[in-house]
Amino acid sequence: MKTYLVGGAVRDALMARDAQVPEASHVDRDWVVVGATPEEMVNQGFLPVGRDFPVFLHPQTREEYALARTERKTAPGYHGFAFHAAPGVTLEDDLARRDLTINAMAVAAEQAGDPASAPLIDPHGGLRDLREGVLRHVTTSFAEDPVRILRVARFAARFPGFAVAPETGLLMRQMVEHGEVDHLVAERVWQELSRGLMEQRPSRMFEVLRGCGALLRLLPEVDRLWGVPQRAEYHPEVDTGVHLMMVLDMSARLGANLPTRFACLCHDLGKGTTPVEALPRHIGHEARSAKLLRQVCDRWRVPLECRELADVVAREHGNIHRSGELGAAALVRLLERCDALRKPSRFHDVLLACECDGRGRLGHADLDYPQRTRLAQALALAQSVDTAVVAAQAQAEGLTGPRVGERIQRARVKALAAGMGLAAPD
Repeated sequence: MKTYLVGGAVRDALMARDAQVPEASHVDRDWVVVGATPEEMVNQGFLPVGRDFPVFLHPQTREEYALARTERKTAPGYHGFAFHAAPGVTLEDDLARRDLTINAMAVAAEQAGDPASAPLIDPHGGLRDLREGVLRHVTTSFAEDPVRILRVARFAARFPGFAVAPETGLLMRQMVEHGEVDHLVAERVWQELSRGLMEQRPSRMFEVLRGCGALLRLLPEVDRLWGVPQRAEYHPEVDTGVHLMMVLDMSARLGANLPTRFACLCHDLGKGTTPVEALPRHIGHEARSAKLLRQVCDRWRVPLECRELADVVAREHGNIHRSGELGAAALVRLLERCDALRKPSRFHDVLLACECDGRGRLGHADLDYPQRTRLAQALALAQSVDTAVVAAQAQAEGLTGPRVGERIQRARVKALAAGMGLAAPD
C-alpha cells in the first residue's frame, strides 16, 4: 500500500515556490492510496464515507483518502459514470482521469510536508503548463464530465493570468454542441458558479463560459447582455456585457461576499430585454431584472440569502444611485423598500453592490461613491429613533394600527432631516 498527495495542494505549493501566488493557498489536502482494499483501510482505522467510490477519513487528521480509481462513462451528464477501484489501479491510472494537467501531479506521502521540494510525479506535463500559465485537459476523457467546463472557467477566474489551451477550448465547445451541459444538475452548477464568483477575477469565468457557448445554455439572461448598448454619458464602456464584467471584478477588488457578488451578476439582467427601438435607454429595466433574476434562482436553486439580496439590488440600484437627489421623506421610503431597518447588515451589502455597479465603469474605478456613505448615515439616523416611545405617545393620543406606523415614519423623517441638514418636512 502506497499513499500520495495529489491535486491542488501540490499545484499550489509549486506555484508558491515559483512566486506565481504569494503562498500555498490550498488548505485541503487530497490523498490517493494505491494497492489497498476497502477492508484494509477500515482495519487501519479509516472511516468509510464515500457513497459512489471508496473514500475514507483518516483516523487522526480527518483528511480524505481515496483509493486509486478509474472511471467509465455510462450515461450523459455528471452522474453518468461507473467507477473501478482495486489494488491493481495505479497512480498513473488515477491521475489520467483528472481534469487539468496542473491538477494531475502527485508526491509521495513521505515527502508531502514540503511538496515543492519533493520528487514530482507528473506524467502529463502539469509543471510545464503551470509555468507557462496554461489550462489544458489531461486526456479526451475530459469530455465525459460536463462539470469540467465549469471547473476550467473557475480556474481561469482563480488564475487570471492563465489561458485555456486552444485544444481544450475546442473540446469544451464540442461538449456544449453535443448537449452535455444540458444534463448538469442544479446543485453542481451553483456550486461551481458560486466558487467562481468568489475567485480573484470572476469575469474570467464568464468570459470562458461565453467563449465555449456554455453561458448561453446555463445563463442566457447574462449571455444576451453583450452587444446591448447603454448611454455613453453614464457608461463610457457602452456595452452592457463589458460593464457587467467590470462590476464583478470590482466586487472582488472590494472584497464583497457571495450574496453581494451574485447581486452584482444579476443587477442589470433586464437590459437584455430592452426593446431595440428604446436603446440605448433602459427605462424600467430594474423591474425586468428582478423578474429574470427569479428565473435564474429557480433554475439553479440559488440560496435564499443570495436571492433576496439580489432582488433588492435589482429593484433599487437605480434609486440608490440617484439617492443624492432625495429628501428626507424619500430616503425613509427607500430604506423601507429595502427593508433596511429590519435587515441593516443586508442593506450594507446592497450599498456595496451598488458601489461596485457605480465604479464598474470605464474611468470610474477609483472614483468615490458618496451614496454609500450617505445612505449608511440615513439608516443610522432612522435607527436612532426610539420607536417604542413614539408608538406609546401615538397610542396615548388614541391612534392605532397604521396611524401608529405613520407617526413612527414621520419621526424617522424628522431625524434624517435634522441629522443630514435636509429641509424639514411639514
